[in-house]
Amino acid sequence: MKIRRQKQAKKNINFYKHNFSFREPFQILIDGTFCQAALKNKIQIKEQMPKYLMGEVQLCTTNCALKELESLKDLYGAKLILQRYQVRNCKHFKNPVSASECLLSMMEGTNPHHYIVATQDQEVTSGLKKIPGVPLLYIILNTIVLDKPSPCSVNHVQAVALGEMVTPAQQQSINSLKEVQGIGQDGERRGKKRKRKISNPNPLSCLKKKKKKTDTAA
Repeated sequence: MKIRRQKQAKKNINFYKHNFSFREPFQILIDGTFCQAALKNKIQIKEQMPKYLMGEVQLCTTNCALKELESLKDLYGAKLILQRYQVRNCKHFKNPVSASECLLSMMEGTNPHHYIVATQDQEVTSGLKKIPGVPLLYIILNTIVLDKPSPCSVNHVQAVALGEMVTPAQQQSINSLKEVQGIGQDGERRGKKRKRKISNPNPLSCLKKKKKKTDTAA
């Protein structure tokens, strides 16, 4: 059963590697619900995550996720686990929001930083499945599981294959080329305005005109 799970995990992670440019070290964005489930099921996240994903990982979280656990005294153990991970900058440093809202905002609509999200929160899971290219990890039956690609991700890949859509990496390349060529987002060329050269006046035109001599009477 363990070999079968790893084969399925490898298949799923390869889907994101080939279609959404995921690379090692995989960035695992973790919330308090996942840490609590790991604690309850005696799962060592730091040790088991690299083995399951068969690659190097970076475990991280957000300030909002930590703040949320600080307000929940019965999740003290989960907070101690989450505190060990890197804290990634979010948009809510001065005004923290719920962990679910924060994690969804970290995706920025296209998951440009290639996060793999580890959560047990159904609200977060439902929201992330609507964004293409977001792998989801959860714990079930004392085991870490990488969910199969969502229909949104599969449909996105199919649309790209048919030429109906471009990948985030392709869009970034297009924007870079436009910037180099001086083309704006509206498709119009943003060429530099040529400075008008100030030419020196014609030296002949600067000469004073000679007055015509008038004939005097004899």
